Amino acid sequence: MTRDPDPVADPGSGDGAAPVLLAALEARGWTVAAAESLTGGLVVSALVDVPGASRTVRGGVVAYATDLKSSLLGVDASLLHERGAVDPDVAAAMAHGVRDRLGADVGLATTGVAGPDAQDGAAPGTVHVAVSTPEAVRVRTLQVDGSRAVVRRTAVDAVLALALEQVAAHR
Repeated sequence: MTRDPDPVADPGSGDGAAPVLLAALEARGWTVAAAESLTGGLVVSALVDVPGASRTVRGGVVAYATDLKSSLLGVDASLLHERGAVDPDVAAAMAHGVRDRLGADVGLATTGVAGPDAQDGAAPGTVHVAVSTPEAVRVRTLQVDGSRAVVRRTAVDAVLALALEQVAAHR
């Protein structure tokens, strides 16, 4: 697993990444699935807003409650107990789990704290996104300033951008 440094959050990428990502996945013959906690379905929504998404998108799992990350996505319960749900290794396990459980080539995952309160010792604005492909798992951690909506939207943008980087890197 590769962990990216904490980049400056760039909420400017918008939904423009979704069609580019889906085209790149389709060119490789790959499918995608998403495991979402923090974003509550926004990642899958961004993907299925693209015409023709059904050729590539397998589906998604919104596992907002911590226990669902284990029961639905196969995240190790001891990892969740020791570190909580807001953790880069949990994000990686979610991405791998959704990939496995939904039969996709690429798994995306989001976890974090939208605020206003801290969770599992993580401050509001803490975001972990992960991408699992047949070749690698990458995790990116961000600290985002702003409202719940800004944090969640930035997480969507970040996971789509990370997925595009990962898919493009292995052509």
